[in-house]
Amino acid sequence: MDVVVVGGGLGGLASAARLAKLGHAVTVLEAAGGLGGALAPVHQDGFSWDGGPTSTLLPAALRDLFRKSGRPLETELGSDLEPLEIIREHRFVDLTSVALPGGSSAAQAAAFDQLGKGLGDRWLRHVDIYEDVWDILRKEYVERPWDPRPGAAEPVPRDLAKLFDIRETMHRRLRADFRDERQALVAGYPLVAAGQDLRNVPSWLGVTAYLEQRFGAWLVPGGFARLLELLEARLATRGVTVRTATPATDLVVRSGRVAAVRTDEGEIAADAVVVAIDPRRLPALAPLVQRTMPAIPPVLTHVGVEGEMPELPHELVIHADPMLVVRRGLTAPDGATALTIQGRGKVAEDLVTALSRHKIDLRERAVTRVDLTPRELVQQWNGSPMGVLWQGRRTVRDRLGPATPIDGVYVAGSHGAPGAGVPFVAQSAALVAQLIGPA
Repeated sequence: MDVVVVGGGLGGLASAARLAKLGHAVTVLEAAGGLGGALAPVHQDGFSWDGGPTSTLLPAALRDLFRKSGRPLETELGSDLEPLEIIREHRFVDLTSVALPGGSSAAQAAAFDQLGKGLGDRWLRHVDIYEDVWDILRKEYVERPWDPRPGAAEPVPRDLAKLFDIRETMHRRLRADFRDERQALVAGYPLVAAGQDLRNVPSWLGVTAYLEQRFGAWLVPGGFARLLELLEARLATRGVTVRTATPATDLVVRSGRVAAVRTDEGEIAADAVVVAIDPRRLPALAPLVQRTMPAIPPVLTHVGVEGEMPELPHELVIHADPMLVVRRGLTAPDGATALTIQGRGKVAEDLVTALSRHKIDLRERAVTRVDLTPRELVQQWNGSPMGVLWQGRRTVRDRLGPATPIDGVYVAGSHGAPGAGVPFVAQSAALVAQLIGPA
């Protein structure tokens, strides 16, 4: 079959690699001048930074992608993925902090016990709730394509439907489980960082705490810029046609089935189309997702700093208003450091200035910086990589993916996955490949 993939971010590239390996003739259309989306690095004055995420949960999703489309990931990298002993450090307004380890319940309990007696056990009880949740999600949602439409060939399984019908929000779950506000901030952080309001998020999405405790988090040597290089090479090996600076303007649908993708340069015939961008950007799909909204990216500042830096973890979260997240960049000149600062909440001042109020003062030593507003990030990435904004439990049925009501049209990427982030986005491509099948 001739398959057109709309969007050259992780979801689009992963879909193209898998489908080409299955024998399809694949064309990727990307609106920007290059591939990668949020994976693409930022370069300036000898410094470079990851444009989007820096670590990943569940590396099995990436490993499966490379194994199912060619040589294994570690073989391509020339090294193993790097496990993070400390996933992130959380600092609070009372000047206390907790360094959250990954992959060990005992280590996490010990870390919280340093904040107060009994807090470790309370944390473990909260995380244990999600063991059964993950078992259902993994079997029925992450690894198996389903379709919420009435009469669909792949209807929602019973256990999954019961999970989706839970009325409890993440906000209420955290209030019930934690008397110490600091633990609630740690548990809610992954969702808040993704632009979500915990009052509108189903409590089952707190499963990230279980995944971090059970499996840990990992770094790709060379950053996600390196992963992008490997994916581009994989597409070339598989004979995928890549057309950058070629935005798709709509889908051509005849008798309820997709026939082509429309661009400013003309129509491209297609037996199947994988939409790996926000479906709102295509008029044929926009009415189907009119009840959804995108989650908005953070305010972002990439900064290059001269001189010695205090010892910082891979990721530092400062729980204040605004909430600040500091991550290490990719490369820097000798004697300098690349950092990325992310802001969420009431961002009323420059992020470097806001950071200085927390005793990390970069103002006099910053030699270069790239400041990006949420609007600029959406324009740069041609959409939000944060995926769909949760507006209550109905959101899971309001979004599209991996199937759609239009025959031959599928959705991958953060807007077609249960959450933002590398593992969910990479796995969304696997679900699409299952539905399309071999040529």
